[in-house]
Amino acid sequence: MEVDLPSTVQARLKSDTGEETGSPLDLPLNITRDQLQLICNALLEEEDKPFLFFVKDVEITNSLKDALDIKSLNSEEVVEIIYQQQAVFRVRPVTRCTSSIPGHAEAVISTSFSPSGKQLASGSGDTTVRFWDLSTQTPLHVCKGHANWVLCISWSPDGFKLASACKQGKVMLWDPRTGHQIGKTMSGHKQWVTALAWEPYHKNPECRKLASASKDGDVRIWDTVTCLTILSLTGHSKAVTSVKWGGNGLIYTSSQDRTIKVWRADDGVLCRTLEGHAHWVNTLALSTDYVLRTGPFHPVMDQQAYITDKNVLQQRALERYEAVCTKNDERLVSGSDDFTLFLWLPEKEKRPLARMTGHQQLINDVKFSPDTRYIASASFDKSVKLWDSITGKFITSLRGHVQAVYMVAWSADSRLLLSSSADSTLKVWSMKTKKLELDLPGHADEVFAVDWSPDGAYVASGGKDKVLKLWQH
Repeated sequence: MEVDLPSTVQARLKSDTGEETGSPLDLPLNITRDQLQLICNALLEEEDKPFLFFVKDVEITNSLKDALDIKSLNSEEVVEIIYQQQAVFRVRPVTRCTSSIPGHAEAVISTSFSPSGKQLASGSGDTTVRFWDLSTQTPLHVCKGHANWVLCISWSPDGFKLASACKQGKVMLWDPRTGHQIGKTMSGHKQWVTALAWEPYHKNPECRKLASASKDGDVRIWDTVTCLTILSLTGHSKAVTSVKWGGNGLIYTSSQDRTIKVWRADDGVLCRTLEGHAHWVNTLALSTDYVLRTGPFHPVMDQQAYITDKNVLQQRALERYEAVCTKNDERLVSGSDDFTLFLWLPEKEKRPLARMTGHQQLINDVKFSPDTRYIASASFDKSVKLWDSITGKFITSLRGHVQAVYMVAWSADSRLLLSSSADSTLKVWSMKTKKLELDLPGHADEVFAVDWSPDGAYVASGGKDKVLKLWQH
């Protein structure tokens, strides 16, 4: 006997932070996503804002009916439709390589855009740091000073300084406008430096403090004006692989000793040690990485980069930080040689929120999407995996690379993800379809480094073939 299925359903719209919007509505089951969009905008008295809609964690991509399990519907039940605001701007996918710029004499290990997206730097095995002119797509400055491979680079959140660190354990600062060294070389680490992190702009717009993590097991916090160590964070028993400076005054470090440590940035006191990984912890990411990286700049939305009042800029950086971190819930994700990821609430909990399994080989890179909804992980098992950033739930695997995946980078609007691999290609994945959008061949060898500019305009990639490539729409 066929059961007559209802044609309408009682539904209530709720924001992803839990606020209810209006009273329950009678909605036709065949209502489309676009129609829901109109209703949502009307209820919120907004102009044309883009939203995503979910029913029980299933995204409504066509109609409500497609997302609901109709057979299990109870006629009394009020269906909750969760809406989530999408970025208003759109980043267009990069489709072509607009220039291949030779210059480095060895592999390009790192490449990074400035917080505003207007400048680009790279570090290489040839011991140099280079700045590139994005308008002419040519080399701008060559910075010589390191005597060994430059392993990592990091822009200060105001964009006025670039820090670089090498295999000899030296940390140097460069002026992007002239290419000259700023201050003295910072020496103290006994082995190579693996990662750098600046104090967030909203904590101090002077951008004076910089943290460096080293294979010698220590993390040092430097005053970049005096070029002296202010604090040494010692407690890891093996190499430190990553350092992140959070927005609430905590520093997070991961190590080959299988632990993650949480430190107070002001006095270096160890707050807690996060345990659970069975092997080296390789990589860390914070849900706030994008806003901390871009500080006072919203590279896509505001073109008011001419504001020079530091108090105004600091206030803006703080507002942007608080907007993505509403309940002080800065989340941390760690990736390890044990093939797993852990999701943490490191300010509050020693126990992980989730253990994320599924990769078949070590995890090399992990990143939260700028809107903090997704986590992407890159692994030597040739895949990129997507996870829900609140629950740690597995979403899907992105397959297409034929060798190890080294790095991932998100577009500023969180709609696209880029991956770089030992197979010499970059791939662009769509978050709408969860499938490959574009294949970008062109490098002659393994691609170690990739970055998507915070304003969405460019992608820069570099690797074993010593060439820096710029990609645009």
